[in-house]
Amino acid sequence: MVLGYHVIISAYGFWLPNDERRSWSDFVGAWELLRFGKATKTDTRRSVAGEPFDWRKRDAARQALRYTPVVFTGRQANAVAQGFAAYIAKSGITVWACAILPEHVHMVVGRHAFKVESVCNQLKGYATRRLAERGLHPLASFSKPDGGAPTPWSRGQWKVFLDDAMHVRRAIRYVEQNPVKEGKPVQRWPFVTPCRL
Repeated sequence: MVLGYHVIISAYGFWLPNDERRSWSDFVGAWELLRFGKATKTDTRRSVAGEPFDWRKRDAARQALRYTPVVFTGRQANAVAQGFAAYIAKSGITVWACAILPEHVHMVVGRHAFKVESVCNQLKGYATRRLAERGLHPLASFSKPDGGAPTPWSRGQWKVFLDDAMHVRRAIRYVEQNPVKEGKPVQRWPFVTPCRL
């Protein structure tokens, strides 16, 4: 039985659909990226972030994107957290761990009546609204005529189904240590609930 999920929500431009390390994408939706190759679909449950790849090719592909890749500042990360908190309070989902990094977010989320894909979409939507309300939307300079800015998030999310307490606890430790691996302090968000599994 699924107890929860380890999800990674990427900021726009962080993990491209044709990344050499593989992605969770089925297709490359942007013509400007297609010249760097087709989608590199994976179904592995383990992280491929540490696998070797050509940094120059990745940087060239990122330069070809329609918008500047999003890298959240500390103030933007706090606004993202405020958006997450608002959705979590409204929906009643349980979050056991969260790390908001400059280019992606790691979360361990308890199983809920909503599909995990819907939960991630709502989290992104609430975070985006909070960024806009605070005047911190990272792609505001690319606003459309109707005033809306492009989403600062990539499509979809990476998810691993956690089906026993040991896997949940391991995912929580991984997420809690993620900022430390990047030389940042441990993050403590008020919407995170201690896991009792």
